[in-house]
Amino acid sequence: MNKWLLSSALLLAIAGTAQAAGDAAAGKTRSAPCAGCHNPDGNSVNPQWPKLAGQHASYIMKQLRDFKAGARKDPLMTAQAAPLTETDIQNLAAYFSGQKTKPAQATDAALAKKGEMLFRGGDTKRGVTACAACHGPTGMGNPQAKFPRLANQHATYIEKALKDFRSGARANDAGQMMRNIAARMSDDEIAAVAQYIQGLQP
Repeated sequence: MNKWLLSSALLLAIAGTAQAAGDAAAGKTRSAPCAGCHNPDGNSVNPQWPKLAGQHASYIMKQLRDFKAGARKDPLMTAQAAPLTETDIQNLAAYFSGQKTKPAQATDAALAKKGEMLFRGGDTKRGVTACAACHGPTGMGNPQAKFPRLANQHATYIEKALKDFRSGARANDAGQMMRNIAARMSDDEIAAVAQYIQGLQP
């Protein structure tokens, strides 16, 4: 009896994991409205809009849920996320996370060099944690912790995200981690880190 219960529990856990993984084919079909900003394969052309291709499914799901719940606000995304079901969210995440990220446009080498120091080492005197501590040395993030992949992301989008965290316009970061870090960064530092991230090759 105990073995049967254990087997059943294991099957349910596997089924739950499979459901959470989503259906990429269904996600591709459901992604048609997303293509206007993010492109059909998730590699947005407009640098103001983030690339979704290759982003961790766990992170995409969190952001879509936050937009839907109002924990993260954006006029375009709030409207897009409102009608999404949980299945839609899982399927979209499965589709975009499975796409290949295309290299970003060229970076400002001098600025990126300054950004690299902050990305890799932070500034302990001012309490600016190194980006690599959470997002990894190559910017690939941490899907278990829902820390996003940053490598090859548009610098313009990274700048906006950091400034939104700094101002409090964006407040869906766990434990205010990003708000606390961004609050100690200058515009020049944000621009430099963004340029470095844009050029990161995983």
